[in-house]
Amino acid sequence: MIETPRLLLRPWREADKPVFHALVNTPAMMEHFSGPVAQAKHDMIIDRQIEQQARFGHCMWAVELRDGGALAGVCGVRIGGHAGTPVPEELEIGWRIGEAYWGQGIAREAAEASLAWGWANTDRPRIAAWTVSGNTRSWGLMERLGMRRRADLDFRHPDYPAEDPVGAMIVYAIDRPA
Repeated sequence: MIETPRLLLRPWREADKPVFHALVNTPAMMEHFSGPVAQAKHDMIIDRQIEQQARFGHCMWAVELRDGGALAGVCGVRIGGHAGTPVPEELEIGWRIGEAYWGQGIAREAAEASLAWGWANTDRPRIAAWTVSGNTRSWGLMERLGMRRRADLDFRHPDYPAEDPVGAMIVYAIDRPA
């Protein structure tokens, strides 16, 4: 679907499910998601992305290395908000790149391609992203992408108990280029 010099961002396949789970279900990868989870939870995430792709023509795509075809993670744009939050219909950009690929610029390459795709293929006035404040790698990339903090859109993630700090989301956004 989207090709960059090193990556292919593509729709998910059923065969990706166990590979994705093995890639991301480590303590380091799940640090900002309250720790490792059962494969069924990751399968559900991929099922939602498959549904988003079918419904809207985009999702948080599988990120595959063009050289060798290994699954490196996930990145893309989706309708990502949650009812009862300030972001229910935002176009969300997000990424999760496997530990073996950290520090190689893969998240940034995939995110830049996803932003470009979002501007070229949607009429959205902005693209947003959210994470927990402790995820400095993620919000640092948001800033490097030109996104700015939008504290007015911060929210409590409904999937986490009120006392769980992982549920306190900070939001960044970037406006459509002129």
